[in-house]
Amino acid sequence: MRSSKIRLILQILGFMALIMLSIYHRDMLQGKRGTMCVCLLLFLFTGLAVLQQQQEQRKQLIREMCSNRDTFPDKLIFDNMTKKELKHLIVDDKHGIIYCYIPKVACTNWKRVISLNEKNTSLVVPESATVCLINHDVGFVLWHQARLKHYTKFLFVRDPFVRLISAYRDKFQRKNEYFYLHFARDMLRKYRNQPNPPKSVDEAFASDLRPSFNNFIQYLLDPRTEEKEPFEPHWRQMHRLCHTCLIEYDFVGHQESLQEDAEHLLRILKLQDVIKFPPSYDNMTSATWVSDWFRAVPLEARRKLYKLYEMDFKLFGYGKPSTLLND
Repeated sequence: MRSSKIRLILQILGFMALIMLSIYHRDMLQGKRGTMCVCLLLFLFTGLAVLQQQQEQRKQLIREMCSNRDTFPDKLIFDNMTKKELKHLIVDDKHGIIYCYIPKVACTNWKRVISLNEKNTSLVVPESATVCLINHDVGFVLWHQARLKHYTKFLFVRDPFVRLISAYRDKFQRKNEYFYLHFARDMLRKYRNQPNPPKSVDEAFASDLRPSFNNFIQYLLDPRTEEKEPFEPHWRQMHRLCHTCLIEYDFVGHQESLQEDAEHLLRILKLQDVIKFPPSYDNMTSATWVSDWFRAVPLEARRKLYKLYEMDFKLFGYGKPSTLLND
């Protein structure tokens, strides 16, 4: 609710900016400058103050949730964490940045930005640029507590259910040999009565045989899924990937307000004149669109799925999807 109110305020500020620019143009023609300059400065200050307030609210919510022992009774100790558990942290020593990347939450664009930022030149990042993950020895870097204290740490999150839909569409509705062999075939065997599913993704698509979204949810809820290893990162809970209660992040961005959050973060990092964040076209979804995806998922399964991802909803300020859980 708070996020939607702030987005509304930002939209109003954007509308006001257009009006003020129109007035500014008129005043310039009439030789008047002083008043409009003051108004523009006040406008910019107000917009930044709103964004800063939004950040404080997001971080405060995480602090409150993490301090609740009923919510997180068994906290890990950071120094005991393995390098594998920290592999989603990308460290840019040159600019003092630590970024926790979460698959299906604008991570491709941010990896691209950080990678290309190695070149100390003015950048307009092309959407088609090759992603090049910086292979720092993260475990080694993070043992140095000074970096955690002084570097700017940030992550971007997304509505947990929308993220699952995005993961399903990307990995199972499109041809992906790796995800077919490692996950889809298992789903077909367990939940589609296919003891001998096709051996390749091409054969499966030619036979129009692939896991449904409901099969994907069955897989997530199946207690056998995590017996051998944790969830694959594309559907692992966001707080498990980024250890939100162990690392105090300085900036929490939302996919739903990606463009304004990205621009605000670049200003904080003093990189707004160096990097232009590429536009994203995967931000906006409607409640009806989400409901359509979950229509074939039984009510009890939806409720169990919410419990499975409840901490992500609560930590990052996403409201409980009551319409999906009370049908």
